[in-house]
Amino acid sequence: MEKFLFVLTRGLEDPTRVTRTFQLAKVAKESGSEVHIFLTDDAVLLAKPGMTDHIKAPTGDEANAYFPYLLENKVPIYV
Repeated sequence: MEKFLFVLTRGLEDPTRVTRTFQLAKVAKESGSEVHIFLTDDAVLLAKPGMTDHIKAPTGDEANAYFPYLLENKVPIYV
């Protein structure tokens, strides 16, 4: 089993990085890997309930397409 630690330092000002981080974490978890996410700097705001609800990357991807999966599958998120 592979282990992944995703460190996210960007928040609402960078929806592409936020969305992509959650997307890659979801893919890793679905493949059976052990996944952890560490939020630091501006990303700490994302730990507040509802903050990911309106994050949309210019590509059209939305953070909430991935974030609820991570919560439901008990991926540890450190702040």
